[in-house]
Amino acid sequence: MIFFATSAANQGDLIALEAKEAGAERVRVTSSGVDFEGSLETGYRFCFNSRISSRLLMGLFVDDDIISDKELEEATASLPWEEYISPEKTLKVTCTTQNCSYITNSHYGALKVKDGIVERIREKFNGERPYIEIHDPDLTVHVHIEASCVKWYVDFSGENLSMRGYRGEQTDAVLKEHLAAALIERSEWRKGLNAGNPLPFYDPFCGSGTIAVEAALMASDTAPGLLRKKPYPFERLPGFDKEAFDRVVQEAEDRRQKALDERDISIYASDISRTAVEISKAAAYKAGVYDFISFSVKDFTKLEKAPAVKGCIVTDPPYGERMAVRDIDSLYEKTGAVLQNVFKGWNATILTGNSELLSNIDMKPDRTNTLFNGGILCQAAHYQIFTDEEREAMMQKALERKRERLSQPLSPGAEMAYNRLMKNLKEIRPIMEKEGVECFRIYDADMPEYAASIDIYMDKWVVVNEYAAPDTIPEEDTRRRLGELVTATERATGIDLDSIYVKERSRQKGKNQYSRLASNNKMMIARENGVKFLVNFTDYLDTGVFLDHRPVRKMIQDMAKDKRFLNLFCYTGTATLNAIKGGALSTVSVDTSATYLSWLEQNLKINGYSSTLGNFLYRSDVLDYLWDTYDRFDLIFCDPPTFSNSKDRRGSFDVQRDHRKLIEAAAMHLSPGGTLIFSNNYRRFKMDQEILDNYVVEDITEKTIGEDFRRDMKIHHCFLIRNKIKIKIKSNRKPREKR
Repeated sequence: MIFFATSAANQGDLIALEAKEAGAERVRVTSSGVDFEGSLETGYRFCFNSRISSRLLMGLFVDDDIISDKELEEATASLPWEEYISPEKTLKVTCTTQNCSYITNSHYGALKVKDGIVERIREKFNGERPYIEIHDPDLTVHVHIEASCVKWYVDFSGENLSMRGYRGEQTDAVLKEHLAAALIERSEWRKGLNAGNPLPFYDPFCGSGTIAVEAALMASDTAPGLLRKKPYPFERLPGFDKEAFDRVVQEAEDRRQKALDERDISIYASDISRTAVEISKAAAYKAGVYDFISFSVKDFTKLEKAPAVKGCIVTDPPYGERMAVRDIDSLYEKTGAVLQNVFKGWNATILTGNSELLSNIDMKPDRTNTLFNGGILCQAAHYQIFTDEEREAMMQKALERKRERLSQPLSPGAEMAYNRLMKNLKEIRPIMEKEGVECFRIYDADMPEYAASIDIYMDKWVVVNEYAAPDTIPEEDTRRRLGELVTATERATGIDLDSIYVKERSRQKGKNQYSRLASNNKMMIARENGVKFLVNFTDYLDTGVFLDHRPVRKMIQDMAKDKRFLNLFCYTGTATLNAIKGGALSTVSVDTSATYLSWLEQNLKINGYSSTLGNFLYRSDVLDYLWDTYDRFDLIFCDPPTFSNSKDRRGSFDVQRDHRKLIEAAAMHLSPGGTLIFSNNYRRFKMDQEILDNYVVEDITEKTIGEDFRRDMKIHHCFLIRNKIKIKIKSNRKPREKR
């Protein structure tokens, strides 16, 4: 017999293991499930015991040479369906297609197969036919069409294999049973259970209790089939082997009894909601595992004592998709603090539909898995929480390795770079500390041999921006110098190598402006002027914030109170954040990049700001926006790229060539007395004379360059621009006398 077990994304490996445990052979993981071979008893055993799969199909027929819908119907009609269904029975047909030119609609494919089956039964039973039943048919046929290959299956397990039957009332955020089981299977707790050493298990955000119940079912070795009340479809199929099925049932009952006799099951579940705990209790009772779970109403973020000395947490805290939580970032920060302070020596697996929230945990996961809860992409992060003794031992080993590495003599080049970095740090760091600045530049091509800039973020991370070397310099020299600079940076800053990120910078044009270097999606939180913003050190050339504009952003914050603020070429919206922090009445942020607008939306979110209440985001070419709208603003910030050839723009943009029309368009939107802050980083920029003649222009460049950028005063240009006040000339003529 050939079987196919359906699989949620990224769960095929777990289902393959379940198939092998059921006695399957020739197990093969596919993109949508798992193919395997086995006897009818193997199929029964898989259905009865699978915790991860949602459906098992049994293969009936296959045809590799069907090229039209007519051939599909004819081929179906030629198959011996009378062996599986008769006119008094009910029928349902489903269909999936892949790379099929003649069947592009699955409903149409199902219709053609249904017509073929009905035609065959009419032929064999004197014109009588089975009727279609959607909800509970006697036979469900599934056909899969891939190019010219057609496979006919019969539903062996029923479509809801993942439903255990213990769910009644539910909370707002519901985790599917098979996803909860997969999450537990990936955890360290499951490894201990398989090794015969089940650790205490704890779900502190239990909600409807799915994770805790699934863990209890695993710990007690309760097969999902033991909970099933409804017969399986295979019990209606011809050739059903009741003796074999009875053996499967007895095996499951024996395993459960053995587990209950031998295992010490300690499972804990809690939630801040009393209602959720009561729902969890009802589910556990219905599943027959109530006695294995200790339930309590607790706020995990205020927990001071773990339920056991050592154990494993597996949980699905709120992440804002289906539950409204006022300060979701704070929840994760507090959760991380409790894990590190109260659960030392434990392992933790945390599932979230918003992976950026995991950065608030403030722990580095050992590994991660991607799962789907319905249509929500989720990340499962696995943490080992060390005891003080373990952490101290690890830190000592790491320090020993670092000391050994740092004790090695520097090359002459690295020594020269190190001395310069130490000199710069001695000058810059005290100034930055006095100003409360946590993200700043410590080096910018001070020595021609080492053409790079070096920025420190939060005293945790370093970004080395390597400038593209001339073609005349051999590549091996470039690589060597970069290595020397990185070595010198680690030694001078004391920041570990794995927190030093290197990027090669060159002039970007066209699509390359927004192209990704990687897809790690790993965001860190940095701070500036009382504002938090997300930075990414791996995926893009830029990190998400231009450090040289720090004084400009502070100026915006100081000027924004009670003002309507417009941010043009807004990038990730750091200027917008400062305007909101400064008390702006409203903000509008415009950019052509959906990536950066999404980034801005996340920045708003982590600061507790809304992207709808007074803070508006527009994806548009800036000039189009300025020409198509009529709103007035009290404060406008415009920091265009030096050059852009975006696919969303009609033609290219060059800041020197086009700044006049840009400034004129922006100035039209200034309210009386309003101010335009115009900035750019074109080193040879020169303001157009017509702008100087027609507007009040103040060059504030020097005021907007921080002490850490003084080595390169051409890092940017910045101007305050205001409309000239038009004076109305009074007429000398006397008014007419009234008659």
